[in-house]
Amino acid sequence: MTVLNASYDSEKYHDELKATSHKPCKVIRNAGDVEAEFANGGKIVEADYYVPLLAHAPMEPPVALADFRDGKVTVWAPTQDPQTVQSAIASELDIPVANVTCHVTVLGGGFGRKSMADFSVEAAYLSKAVGRPIKVTWSREDDIKFDYYNSTSAMYMKAALGKDSKPTAWLQRSTFPPIPSIFKLNALYGDPAHLAQGWTDIPFDIPNLRVENGPAKAHVRIGWLRSVANIYHAFAVLCFADELAHLAGRDPLDYLLDLIGPPRILNLNGADYPNYGASYKTYPIDTGRLRRVLQLAAEKSGWAKRKPGSGTGWGIAVHRSFVTYVASVVQVEVNEKGELRIPRVDMAVDAGLIVDPMLVRTQFEGAAVFGTSVVRSGEITATNGVIDQSNFYDYPVARINEAPFQTNVHIVESSAPPGGVGEPGVPPFIAALCNAVYAATGKRVRELPLSKMNLARQAGDSDPSRS
Repeated sequence: MTVLNASYDSEKYHDELKATSHKPCKVIRNAGDVEAEFANGGKIVEADYYVPLLAHAPMEPPVALADFRDGKVTVWAPTQDPQTVQSAIASELDIPVANVTCHVTVLGGGFGRKSMADFSVEAAYLSKAVGRPIKVTWSREDDIKFDYYNSTSAMYMKAALGKDSKPTAWLQRSTFPPIPSIFKLNALYGDPAHLAQGWTDIPFDIPNLRVENGPAKAHVRIGWLRSVANIYHAFAVLCFADELAHLAGRDPLDYLLDLIGPPRILNLNGADYPNYGASYKTYPIDTGRLRRVLQLAAEKSGWAKRKPGSGTGWGIAVHRSFVTYVASVVQVEVNEKGELRIPRVDMAVDAGLIVDPMLVRTQFEGAAVFGTSVVRSGEITATNGVIDQSNFYDYPVARINEAPFQTNVHIVESSAPPGGVGEPGVPPFIAALCNAVYAATGKRVRELPLSKMNLARQAGDSDPSRS
C-alpha cells in the first residue's frame, strides 16, 4: 500500500519551490517587455524570499458537541462558517441540510482554522455511531499536526534599475501549493482569488512589469489563515522594495512613494482580479489612498525625526488587502546577544467608512501581535511525511515580552465604502518589522522565521544610513 505524501520533507520541498521560481512560469499580469529591458544591461538586482507553512494555533483547539437523533443533528461549535458545518455534516451522514442545526459558540480564536468543518463532522459522525451526544475536543498536538496550514511560498524577485535607481523593469514569481488543492487533489497553480492577494495587484508605477505563478504540489492540507496569501506576497514585494531603496542610498519612505507613483486608479493590464469579491468600480485600487496612509504612518511615527543608534532601526511598508489600505512603521531594538525588542508600532488605516473605531483599533493591535508571532518563530516543517511540531514549545506564539510594547492605530476619516479590518493589518506589519531588523542590524530578512537567523552583533555595529 502506498501512503500519499509519506516521503514529504519540507527542506527538500523548499529547494524544489525555489528551483521552480527561477524558471519561466505562468504569466498572470504583464505590461511592457521586461526581457527586453533586462537585456539592455544596467544594474540588475535579484533576490529570493521564502515563507514556511504556518499553523493557526488558536488558544482553544477545535471542539464541537453534536447530538444525532431521529435523522437530525444539532451541533454546538466555535465555527467561523456554520453554513459549511451544515452542508458538510449533511453530506457525511447523508441527510438533508435542513436537518442540521448549528449553534455558534464563542470562537476561542480561529484565524481561519475554524472556517473548516472537520471537527464538527467528527462529532456528528460519532454521535450517530454511538446513539448519544458526543463532544470532541482536539488536543493541542492534534491541532498543530493536522491543521489546514497557510501555504509555504518561494518568491523570486528581479529588477532593472535606471539612472535614478527606480526600476525600469520588474519581474516577480511566486510558487506555492494552492488552496484549491483542498478540493482538487492535483491542483498545481494558484487561483485568481489568492494570486490577487498582494501579487497580481502590485501597485507600483513601473513601465515593464511581469507577474508570474509557478506550479507546486500540495503535500499537506492548505487553508486560510489571517490575511492568507498576502502574508508571503507582501513580505517579498515590500522587503524587496526596501532593498532597492537602500541600494540606491535613499530614504525608504521617499523611495516607496516614487514606486507607487502619482495618485491614480491602478491599471491591472487585463489580469484576472476578483478584488476580494467586491466590485472594482466601487472598490478600485486607488494609489492616492495608498500614498495617504503611508505618509500618515510616517508622520505619526516621527519617521523624519528618527535617530539611528546602535542596534536600533525603523522599517516602513504599505499594502492594500481586503479593499483596505494600511501602512506600518515598526521600531526595533536588537542587543549584542541578538535579542529583539519592538518598542513601538504605528499603523495608518484607511478602511473607508468606520462605524466602531475602537473595534478597528483592537483588530490592528491584534494584527501586530499576530504578525510578530509569524516573523519571530512561525514555522511548520515535516520529515518523512510527519509534521515535526506539536505544541507551543516548538511552535511558539509571541509572549507578552516579545509583542510590541506600544501600538498606535491612526484611522483615516473617510466616507468611502467600508473595507475589511480583521486581516489587512498583518501583511504590512510583517514587512515593516523585517525592514526594521535590517535597519538595526544590516542583516536582510529574506526567509522567515527570524528564529532561523543569528541577529547577534557587536556593539556599535549598526550603520546609521540603514535607518
